[in-house]
Amino acid sequence: MSDVLQLVEARLRTALGEPDARAAVTFVGTDRIEVLRFLDGDVARYATLGMSDRPMTDPTAVLADPLRGPRAELVLTVRIGGAGPELPVLDEVLRPLAVLAASPQVEGVVVTPGASLDLGGPLWPGAPFTSVLVAEPGGLVEDLELDPPRDPVRFLPLLPMTGNEAAWKRVHGAGALQDRWLRHGTDLRDPTRSGVPLAN
Repeated sequence: MSDVLQLVEARLRTALGEPDARAAVTFVGTDRIEVLRFLDGDVARYATLGMSDRPMTDPTAVLADPLRGPRAELVLTVRIGGAGPELPVLDEVLRPLAVLAASPQVEGVVVTPGASLDLGGPLWPGAPFTSVLVAEPGGLVEDLELDPPRDPVRFLPLLPMTGNEAAWKRVHGAGALQDRWLRHGTDLRDPTRSGVPLAN
């Protein structure tokens, strides 16, 4: 494990506690991506580990800078128990998360707050969510400063979106969708929630 990833895992442990499970996924032509699971009462948090090992590069850049450029890991928070899916079903999210974490290497995507990431299928089996909104970092896990000239690692929360929410967001923007969620008291951790009302 690189020095960056060791520091990233230490920051995750400081913020979220000890992971109770972890899994690794390797895609052809990419570095290994791990997904760590942290349980806290009735909440499960899934965090990627590996995306931040290299800076994300603008696909229009002629040469990739091996040091400079944004670095990030992804964090998804889901409530467990109740009428929702059991933990083994929710754990199926690890592969979609790993795919998203590998997208900067595979597709040259620069993942930033406000972006939509399409999953190409349910977030986990039976999930009503097929994409996620990348939220602003800094709330759950603080940015990790690295030695210059390397950019800090940002821990980006992922907010699951239904197909209708994702389509509405493309027209009206991330801020408008988040305002609507807030106005309707949407529980974004609820794995069984229905889409927020989108009619004016």
